[in-house]
Amino acid sequence: MIINEQEFFVKGQQYVIRSAREEDAKELSEVRVQIDGETENMDRERGEAFIDESGFTQIIQTDTVSTRNLFLVAVVENQIVGFSRCEGIYLSRFAHKVEFGVCVVKDFWGYGIGKNLLQESISWADANGIKKITLNVLETNEKAIKLYQDLGFEIEGILKKDKILSDGNYYNTVMMGRFME
Repeated sequence: MIINEQEFFVKGQQYVIRSAREEDAKELSEVRVQIDGETENMDRERGEAFIDESGFTQIIQTDTVSTRNLFLVAVVENQIVGFSRCEGIYLSRFAHKVEFGVCVVKDFWGYGIGKNLLQESISWADANGIKKITLNVLETNEKAIKLYQDLGFEIEGILKKDKILSDGNYYNTVMMGRFME
């Protein structure tokens, strides 16, 4: 689905949040690999589960026409610095919900990009009759957990020892959800 472009100015940084376009596919492929290598908060290590330009083109095409999917990008000076995606499930028993995921280039943390991507996604979900948004977050990402809670998400469960990180230790994944009455 497509949303209207929104402009933000936070802490001296101007950026736009808009729906992903097919011409973004190559850059999205590169940015995703970069972000995966910048933090252990993501599920993937750099280069894992690689999606090439044609893969992103297909995702964007699907999400553009789907009423249950939303693919957003954050753009600074014509450069994609973050993106988010809501993906719905097409089984009738799950048609009321979508799963949200977000990532932002590390140099652009602290400008509210992730928060604004999520808020735009929540607005879209609320306007389109989606009753529940779910997400998963690494237990050590306390800042993200607090943000999600501030925006109405609740902790629904814990996947114990779900991920192994570079320090060789196992970490829990926190499952969160926001339900609109």
